[in-house]
Amino acid sequence: MDNFDASISFESPIGPISIYSRNNKVAAVNIGERCAHFGSSKALKDAQRQLLKYLAGKSTKFELDYELQGTEFQKAVWRQIAAIPFGKTMTYSEIAAAVGNPKAVRAVGGAVGANPIPIFIGCHRVLGATGKITGYSGGDGIPTKRALLAIEKIMAKD
Repeated sequence: MDNFDASISFESPIGPISIYSRNNKVAAVNIGERCAHFGSSKALKDAQRQLLKYLAGKSTKFELDYELQGTEFQKAVWRQIAAIPFGKTMTYSEIAAAVGNPKAVRAVGGAVGANPIPIFIGCHRVLGATGKITGYSGGDGIPTKRALLAIEKIMAKD
């Protein structure tokens, strides 16, 4: 990770989580990895508090400032994912259509996989065309995605 001014790392019900900030805004999340703590950021402490409440089933939304780096297409996909309500899902093809490019299903998959702040931008809510869990880049992969969906009482196909 580079270009970050602070980080925090902590244990959670889904394993270790590291959060990074840039300009006092959440910029990256790594699930399943601990980082060396550096810098100090109110945004990180607030993100940690909100994330732990969510993982405990005591919160359904996040109120954080983000600073995301990506292509315009990726950012459009991430905005669409961020709009998926707690407890709901969308498919890759639905997201492609929503961002105005219904044939870009694979590109949507790439943008989902490149999401720099999983959980905060709920890419775990994105499923395959038949409602099947297809993959997850954070933590232990599909078991982590399944755990996040369970917090939201979402039943998905294996």
